[in-house]
Amino acid sequence: QLWRTGWDILGMRTLVVACGVSLSFCRGPVLGFSTESSAYSSLQRRNTFRGHAKGRRASTSFKLSLSITDTSDVKDASLVNKRRAFFSAMATSAASILAVPYSRADDSRSTRDAVVTDKIYIDIRTPDGTTDRIIVGLFGKDAPQPVSILKQLVSPSGYKSKCKPLDTSRLFEKEQLEANKVYNSCLEQETTIGVNYDYSQVWRVVKDDRIDLGSVTGRFIAREFPNFLDANSGLRHDAPGIVSVRRGNDGGFGFTIFPGGSKGALELDQENIVVGRVVEGMDAVEMLNDIPVVKSSIKASGGKKAAPTRACRYGGKELYCNENKPLKKVLISSSGVL
Repeated sequence: QLWRTGWDILGMRTLVVACGVSLSFCRGPVLGFSTESSAYSSLQRRNTFRGHAKGRRASTSFKLSLSITDTSDVKDASLVNKRRAFFSAMATSAASILAVPYSRADDSRSTRDAVVTDKIYIDIRTPDGTTDRIIVGLFGKDAPQPVSILKQLVSPSGYKSKCKPLDTSRLFEKEQLEANKVYNSCLEQETTIGVNYDYSQVWRVVKDDRIDLGSVTGRFIAREFPNFLDANSGLRHDAPGIVSVRRGNDGGFGFTIFPGGSKGALELDQENIVVGRVVEGMDAVEMLNDIPVVKSSIKASGGKKAAPTRACRYGGKELYCNENKPLKKVLISSSGVL
């Protein structure tokens, strides 16, 4: 996938630069050229041309300086053979690469062809007190395991997740006592109460690129994250309203709605698994895409804005954690399976 992305960004320039670097480094040891003899040949040619200007005949030395089999440039016949083999291999490799037509979508499928197997709803409570509903069609055949987890996260019983191991490395006693309290409370509810999206937050909005929802906090903060497995369906973020989850277990419980920007599509294709698309409520998605967000935190060096880490959604105190967060809290007031 990174290889395809490299082709998208650099195109044929990657091949040209690679060949140039190869020739530059291999000129001496691989091709059989000597740096000193090459410099000498250059000086000899310069003197030869001067000799012509003065009327002197120097054709013999000129021919010898340009001869590819001169002992001043090539030590022996075996090195000539090495050079010929090297150029032959380079030409064959380049021809084989150029002969295959490249297509970024050679293993991809359109989400329009994906079958919606289930539907879920998400009610968004906006800062002005109104509630907008988003209905998502899930691709259960293309992403069975992530879809199964997502359906549990929107259900009343929730997703049964174990508690994270107790962290006993706190430096201050007060902090350790608080951590112990959170851990014990988690153990009491571990088997009876599952994680769900009710009253979770919309925690990041990057206009036209991504809308991240489902930041669960409070009593669920000590639960282990689900591990979303990719079934390699080939589905991509090819239209506004595509819904996806982060591949692996470092993305929390949340999910992402793609608003439709090209930059966001490239990043999400690399990191996320497509699990569905918005079938109703795109007006609510557009509202979230345009919602005011924090844009004030600046790095001390260079004035470059820092992107928030995924840990920011779970109460990070660093200043950059506020970057791209809605200015006013936006919640998922309720959710469920239709």
